[in-house]
Amino acid sequence: MNAILPDPYTIPLEKLDPSSPNLFQNQEHWAYFERLRKEDPVHFVDSEDFGPYWSVTKFQDIMYVDSHHELFSSEPRIVLGHSNIDFDPPMFIAMDPPRHDEQRAAVTPAVAPKQLAELEPLIRGRVQAVLDGLPVGESFNWVDRVSIELTTQMLATLFDFPFEERHLLTHWSDVATENPELDVNGNGRTEEERRDILMECQQRFMEIWKERAGQAPKMDLISLLAHSPATAKMEPMELLGNMILLIVGGNDTTRNTMSASVYALNKFPEQYDKLRANPSHITSMISETIRWQTPLGHMRRIATEDTELGGKKIKKGDMVVMWYVSGNRDEDVIENANDYIIDRPRARHHVSFGFGIHRCMGNRLAEMQLRILWEEILQRFSKVEVLEEPKRVHSNFVMGYTDLQVKLHPL
Repeated sequence: MNAILPDPYTIPLEKLDPSSPNLFQNQEHWAYFERLRKEDPVHFVDSEDFGPYWSVTKFQDIMYVDSHHELFSSEPRIVLGHSNIDFDPPMFIAMDPPRHDEQRAAVTPAVAPKQLAELEPLIRGRVQAVLDGLPVGESFNWVDRVSIELTTQMLATLFDFPFEERHLLTHWSDVATENPELDVNGNGRTEEERRDILMECQQRFMEIWKERAGQAPKMDLISLLAHSPATAKMEPMELLGNMILLIVGGNDTTRNTMSASVYALNKFPEQYDKLRANPSHITSMISETIRWQTPLGHMRRIATEDTELGGKKIKKGDMVVMWYVSGNRDEDVIENANDYIIDRPRARHHVSFGFGIHRCMGNRLAEMQLRILWEEILQRFSKVEVLEEPKRVHSNFVMGYTDLQVKLHPL
């Protein structure tokens, strides 16, 4: 962990910048957002690392920005920061209509209700196999043994990617979400090295893309893109961008919620007792975890014209950052927002999935995977005990875990 950063209440408001990845890795960001929600919900920041931007921290303001894509563009990228080199592959989440709508529609059938129903037995069988292979009564890293393994298996299925090579999907996802300029995790990768790895990802997917284009259409993501009129002629960099989007979207969010659910239930033991006493709370518990955890901390937009938000004048071209991680703790909308309450009324009323045209397309798949995991956990173990505070990623975007040491207790 890094050195403790200053108390946000000792910093002049005009100097308050909540964007440092150190804050998130050390779990020191909460007080920053609490102050901003109270004192300056739409707050101008001149960030040393990311440049000038508007910080949006309240639930309703975030919902307004996310729901008005005509005023707040997703192009050219959706996260804070700028690449030092000309390597920013286009992806449909960072596009505006009509291209966004056409490309999103091409892959949506992969997560349609009928497809999810067909996937459920496969997912359950894999969850059972992973859980049955875990050591009972011994310490191990839940992130590696459960969260990463299950989500990587699911990614391989969604892409119909060679199962024996599935570890590459996790590797590419991790590399794609790194910020080499700000990395403190010691992986030693430069921006150029990161690009080289992602170009390997592009080459591998291009090979599969060409194969699928010459085969009969199937329901995997690559085949859907290869056969849709809107995406069949994508340039290689656009294919890479969309592969990265779908890998990260299907990997980081679900895997980190799998870890967060274990951590949260240990942090709030009375809620764990409530869940064990009444497993019917699993569905709302999953939604509460997604709110309380907030898998992706922010999304950025660019104002397309002069407008107003929260009483502030936003100029055309200004960067606007929606802090989902803050909106999900907005006490004006969510009562006792810092608490974890597994039977919370309207548990799905959160900002983690976004709003409007960019709302997470895989949200029902993520919820299904998490539901199945906890249905199977409760049939095997009396408790998944967290042994120490988790280690977290160094990021203001992915609210992720690298190590969560646990011990399983049998029924």
